[in-house]
Amino acid sequence: MKRVNYAEMVEQLTRVLCRQGFEIERAGACAKIFADNSRDGVYSHGLNRFPRFIEYIQKGYIAMDAQPELVQRFGTWERWDGHLGPGSLNAQFAMNRAIQQARENGMGCVALKNTNHWMRGGTYGWQAAEAECIGICWSNTTPNMPVWGGRERRLGNNPLVLAVPRAAGHIVLDMALSQFSMGKVEIYQRRHEMLPFDGGFDKEGKITRDPEAISETLLGLPIGYWKGSGLSFLLDLVATVLSGGNSTAEIGRLESEYALSQVFLAFDLSVLPDPEAVRGTIMRLIDHIHQSEPLREGERIYYPGERTLQTRNENLEQGIPVDEAIWKQVLAM
Repeated sequence: MKRVNYAEMVEQLTRVLCRQGFEIERAGACAKIFADNSRDGVYSHGLNRFPRFIEYIQKGYIAMDAQPELVQRFGTWERWDGHLGPGSLNAQFAMNRAIQQARENGMGCVALKNTNHWMRGGTYGWQAAEAECIGICWSNTTPNMPVWGGRERRLGNNPLVLAVPRAAGHIVLDMALSQFSMGKVEIYQRRHEMLPFDGGFDKEGKITRDPEAISETLLGLPIGYWKGSGLSFLLDLVATVLSGGNSTAEIGRLESEYALSQVFLAFDLSVLPDPEAVRGTIMRLIDHIHQSEPLREGERIYYPGERTLQTRNENLEQGIPVDEAIWKQVLAM
């Protein structure tokens, strides 16, 4: 597989965004998020997603110069309007604002409406952890899962992120509420490979590992079956109510996936009276996980986010693996 130097990827993505009309600083910030996602191994929401991002700009779904605007404030909970700006930049802004509130009050909450796809949700968990905050955030999506027992797309796979800071490596869980994100399904489809586990429903309503069948129905399999279905509904409901924005049902009536609703929470651990005790608690729990006996001999147990750091270091050293067709497409833009 072809590998591309991280700095070169940032440079090329920045060039394309500037050609689309982005101001140079915003182009660089946006390009860095895409490159960081691929650097960390989330290729489906890094380079692979970039051509669709450009397509959405050209179709008018993404307003390049739009900035978030404060709508209402309720103590440490704020409502912001993203004005259909780039989803990654809006999300980065919203988490930063939640962190600022946490610095002042111990915790902060930003509910964001009228925004766009944030690409890798884990980006904003890492952002919170780098600021020594616990971060929690989630987004609704276009309908791509059934209510458990149903046959239609009524729920989104609403990604959920939780992050805890740790000097030796942050703990970051980034998960869609479908067994596989639709971006991951696309990767397997391009490779002509079956999913390693059941991932969705075919047109007969049967659970399948076939990415072609899942891409045809756009019916992902909820994690935990009925439990994932219920969690998806509640995350959508809470994001919609807190932000005053669109629900998954309303997004599904649009011509494509945009005008989403998201929530960002930050908790500043520095306000706690005994930071050493907090660090000790985190370390003990990590050790407890690491000491678990592996199911297969020779394997090891990881905490959420641990393998991301390994992938990041490898890709910075060796170059980022790319789909050659997509990389050529970007170079030609």
